[in-house]
Amino acid sequence: MSQRVIVTVFGKDKVGIIAGVTSVLAECNANILDISQTILQEFLTMIMIVDISKCRVDLATLQKRLDEKGQELGVKITAQHEEIFDFMHRI
Repeated sequence: MSQRVIVTVFGKDKVGIIAGVTSVLAECNANILDISQTILQEFLTMIMIVDISKCRVDLATLQKRLDEKGQELGVKITAQHEEIFDFMHRI
């Protein structure tokens, strides 16, 4: 399985969301390979491709930490292996 994870963030925009999400990734030694964000009126959407090959925690722990940070920030954060994301979003 790939060592790349797709991280998505959705919610009402406010100060600190990007800093909060990226700090969790940095603490776990996960490397952001690509990032895109859009703000539509008051809503933030962000998608990141993240390399977890040198991550200090397993994917389940990373998902838990991101979920906790999302609850703290009032946004929904998901993290899925690239293959699972591709399978779920195929046309």
